Amino acid sequence: MTLLQEIESALGDAFEKVVGERVTAPVVPSADLRFGDYQSNAAMALAKTQRTNPRALAQSVIDVIELGGLAETEIAGPGFINFRVAPAAFAKKAAEQLADERLGVPAVGDGRRVVVDFSAPNVAKPMHVGHIRSTILGDSLSRIAGFLGYEVIRDNHIGDWGTQFGMILHGWKTILDPAALESDPVAELLRVYREVNAKAKEDATVLAECKDELVELQSGDAANLEIWKRCVELSKEGLQKIYDRLDVSFDHWLGESFYNDRLPGLVEDFLGRGLAREDDGAVCIFSGGNLPDDQDPFRIHKEDGWTDNPAIIRKADGGFLYATTDLATIDYRIEEWQADEIWYVVGAPQQLHFRQIFDAARRWGKEAGFHHIMFGSILGEDRKLMKTRSGDNVQLVDVLDEAIERAAKAIAEKNPELGEEEAREVSEIVGIGAVKFAELSQHRMTDYVFSWDRMLALQGDTAPYLQYSYVRIRSIFRKLDAAFDAESVELVLEAPEEVHLARLALRYGEILPTVLEDHRPNLLATYLLELARAFHSFFEACPVLRADRSDIRDSRLALCELASRVLSHGLGLLGVRCPERM
Repeated sequence: MTLLQEIESALGDAFEKVVGERVTAPVVPSADLRFGDYQSNAAMALAKTQRTNPRALAQSVIDVIELGGLAETEIAGPGFINFRVAPAAFAKKAAEQLADERLGVPAVGDGRRVVVDFSAPNVAKPMHVGHIRSTILGDSLSRIAGFLGYEVIRDNHIGDWGTQFGMILHGWKTILDPAALESDPVAELLRVYREVNAKAKEDATVLAECKDELVELQSGDAANLEIWKRCVELSKEGLQKIYDRLDVSFDHWLGESFYNDRLPGLVEDFLGRGLAREDDGAVCIFSGGNLPDDQDPFRIHKEDGWTDNPAIIRKADGGFLYATTDLATIDYRIEEWQADEIWYVVGAPQQLHFRQIFDAARRWGKEAGFHHIMFGSILGEDRKLMKTRSGDNVQLVDVLDEAIERAAKAIAEKNPELGEEEAREVSEIVGIGAVKFAELSQHRMTDYVFSWDRMLALQGDTAPYLQYSYVRIRSIFRKLDAAFDAESVELVLEAPEEVHLARLALRYGEILPTVLEDHRPNLLATYLLELARAFHSFFEACPVLRADRSDIRDSRLALCELASRVLSHGLGLLGVRCPERM
C-alpha cells in the first residue's frame, strides 16, 4: 500500500467515525510542500451535507484519525486537511520499496485484457517520422499496462491491402529492378509505386491497367497474389529491422487483408439488423438517433442546419472501406481474443472515423472499452510539419541514424576513453532513447518541434539527462571495495535533501497508475525528471562515500540504490534503456 493509500484509508476511517457512514475522502499530493506532503478537501466537500462548518468538521476528523505516527495533521484555509509525513515513516516505506520487486507499484489492471493497436505502417512504404508517435506511444503504454497488471495484446494492424497494390503490381511487372529489390526492398517498392503513380496521373491507360491488376488481385489471381505476398514479406522484413532497433515488439501482425473474407458477411449482417441501409447504391451506416445532434458522429452541421453524415461500409461498386475493415477487426478482437478494452494509438485527424466506428460497434452489440488515444504532429524547426527539402516525409530510419550519429559525437567529446564497441552501444542507447523521450515527455496532443540540440542535451528535460543521472549513481557503487546490500540497511533520513529524495522515490507507486487514466506517459516522464533533480540536489548537499558516520553512509548508499532502481525501471517502461557509462 502506498503512503497516499494508507493516509486515505485512515482518513476514510476517521470520517466514518465522525459522520456515521463511509464517505469518499480523497487525498492528493500537495502542490506546495510548505503545506505538507498530502492534503484533502473532503471536509469542505462534506460540510454542506453535514450542515456544519468545514473547519469544525475537519477538526473533528483529525481529533479521531489514527495515523500510527505516519504523519502529522493540520487544518489550513477554509477546511483543508494537510498531512506532513514523518521522516521515520518515509524511511520505513523507502526500505519496503527497496525490498519490493515492484518498487511499491500496485497492480491495478486486475488481469483485464487490452488490445493495443499501434504503429500500423503501410506495406511497400518505409516508416516515416509520422510513425514515431504511434509506435513509441503505443509501445510505452503497452509496457506500462502490462506492468500494472493488464493482459496486453499488441497488434500491428498494417496496411497490407488496398488500391496502392494495383500500382505496385503494375510496376513489379514493368519497371522493377531485381538487384535493387534484393539490396533494399522497401526503397525499391517505394520507387516503383511513385513512378507508376506519377505515370497514372499523366496517362489514363496506365491508370486503367493498374485498376485491372487490382481487380485481378482481389479476385484471387494466383500470379498477383504471389507478388502481393512477396511484397508483404519483404516489407515486414524491413519493418522488423526498425522495430528491433527501437526494441518494439508485437504479438500479432494482423493486417487489413486478414479480414477480407469477413467483410461481405459483415455488411449483410448490418443490413439485416437495420443498422445500415443502401443509399445511391452504397451501403451506409446512419445515425442511431440516440444522441443529440451535436454529440452524434453521424450528424454534421452545415449552413442549412444538421444533416446526415453516414459512414460507408460498401461502395456502390462493391468495394469495402476502412470502416468495414475496422468493424470486422473489432468483432474479431472481442470474439476471438475476448478483449475487455481496445486502444487505438492513432493521430487526431482520425477522430471522427473512430467516433463513428465505436458508436456503430456498440449498436452492433460489441461491448468493450473503446479508446482512441489520439496525438498531435511533429514539427520541424520552422514549426511546420516535418518534411525533407524535397517535401517528402522524413524517413524514420534516417531520424534514428541521425540521432545515433549525433549522440556518438557528444559521447566521444565527453568520454573519449570508451572503447569502440562500448561507445557504439552507448550511442545507440542514448540516441534512440533521446528520440523516444522527446516524444513521451510531451502531452500526446501537443504539436512539438523536433530539435536535435534540445533532444540530446545533457541538461534539461531529456533522456540523456536522466541516463546521465543513472550513470552518475552507478559510478558511486563502482568505487566501493565490496558488494553493497541496500535491502539490509536501516535508512536514516535527517537532511531535508534525504527526505525529499525518499519522498519522490515513494511517489512512483502513486504516479504510475495515473498514467493510464488518460493514457499519458508524459506524467511518468515528468516524474522521472523530478526524481533526477531531487537526486542531484541530494548528491550536492549530502556526501555519500565521505559521510561522517558509517550508518549515514550506508543509508545514503541505500537511497542512491533506490533512486537508480526507480529511474531505470521507469525509463524501461518508457522503452528507454540506461547505459552503465556514457
